[in-house]
Amino acid sequence: MDILYLLIPLSVVLVFAVGAVFWWAVSSGQFDDLEGPAHRILMDDDHPGPDRPGSSIVDINATPSPSPQPLSRKRERGLSG
Repeated sequence: MDILYLLIPLSVVLVFAVGAVFWWAVSSGQFDDLEGPAHRILMDDDHPGPDRPGSSIVDINATPSPSPQPLSRKRERGLSG
């Protein structure tokens, strides 16, 4: 029975501590946007566009640059290299 003199005030202090943390979380905006991050990860663009860094967009209408000739053909023509 004597333990109740310790446990009841301790549980009341714990309830006030949890309430204070919850009140702080609500007032600091922790629960403002609950669905935004869930939608953001589903709508993530896996293919980077031209305006993003690291983009590797290839222009299919560009004329190809001439490929270098193999070393053996250069020697056939008498070019050193």
